[in-house]
Amino acid sequence: MQNLNTLESFNQRGKPFLPGLLGIVVTGVGKETLNAELTVQQSHLAPNGYLHAGSVVTLADTACGYACIVNLPEGASSFTTIELKSNFIGTAREGVIECEAKAVHTGRNTQVWDAQVRHRDTGKLIATFRCTQMILWPK
Repeated sequence: MQNLNTLESFNQRGKPFLPGLLGIVVTGVGKETLNAELTVQQSHLAPNGYLHAGSVVTLADTACGYACIVNLPEGASSFTTIELKSNFIGTAREGVIECEAKAVHTGRNTQVWDAQVRHRDTGKLIATFRCTQMILWPK
């Protein structure tokens, strides 16, 4: 049986959806962590020329969501985000931004994930992010 929680499977899964349209690439998958990146393009910027908050949130939410999939309890069918919060500390106009999602809580009914988004070249912190996922079970 094919493992659906590999780099290749996540990158293929996201292609026709928002993560693929933005160019988000999963670069690392672990037990309670997941890494992803985005090469900043003009389409990721707001009209003021700075990185659009939605681009950053999408990167972080994608990393946390994919990490949740890797850590679903046995028998669970999926998940949905029930809360997210972000704090923006910096920005970028070019280069690659990276996100690392880490588990805070991986329970039977909820999961909580923290993520940091940084500029790859400078290490500068762009944003912090926390999301809560509700675990979905078959009916």
